[in-house]
Amino acid sequence: MAKLTGKVAVITGGGSGIGLASAKLFAEEGAQVVIVGRSKAALEAAAVEIGERAVAIVADVSDLAALDALYAEVGKRFGRVDVLFANAGVNNLAPFEAVTPEDFDRQFNANVRGLFFSVQKALPLLSEGASVILNASVAHKKGSPLHSVYAATKAATRSFARSWTTDLKHRKIRVNSISPGLVETPIFGKLGVPAEAIEQALPTLLEAMPMGRVGRVEEAATVALFLASDDSSFVTGIDLPVDGGLGQV
Repeated sequence: MAKLTGKVAVITGGGSGIGLASAKLFAEEGAQVVIVGRSKAALEAAAVEIGERAVAIVADVSDLAALDALYAEVGKRFGRVDVLFANAGVNNLAPFEAVTPEDFDRQFNANVRGLFFSVQKALPLLSEGASVILNASVAHKKGSPLHSVYAATKAATRSFARSWTTDLKHRKIRVNSISPGLVETPIFGKLGVPAEAIEQALPTLLEAMPMGRVGRVEEAATVALFLASDDSSFVTGIDLPVDGGLGQV
């Protein structure tokens, strides 16, 4: 039997990258998948790629009214959520001295506030024994230039996984986070860093990684599937690195 047969999964940031790869894998494993994102065009294309098990709903996680509308629609269609992958997030690379209040607020609004309420507002729909997965980052473990605000948001994400594990234990809801390292996702092209600069920096980054290569979104998706399924039925409160060893050595 497929690992997620009969399950309803909601994935924020589901139109591309790790979110889309996870949605495809969850659907292949039998789940009905609700993908959430800001771009209607990207979501519609993703839904076609995933197939008949996908439903696309446009919502910005930093907009609380949009989250209310999202879960009202999910409740009307499916009545429950068995798996919630809070994956949406943004990253604005900037030197410490150059970070603007707008940069700071944008990242905290999406990565902390948006993530918090993406989960809180789903609580009435979460089934007993549901799995909640949070997308953190290796950035919360390793100090690196240009990432100070982003890393702080991901440290908060890791902390949420611990705290919510205790908050929700009476409902047997498992909460875990994953921490991807250098994974090839569309966010690469949204960092405001020229492609040539990334290409020049890549050899140095890869030297620090025992695996010596950039990860694939499918590799992160398989870890999300593990946490979503009963394969991890006795796993909660953890952070699972998917970083090629970058944050471990």
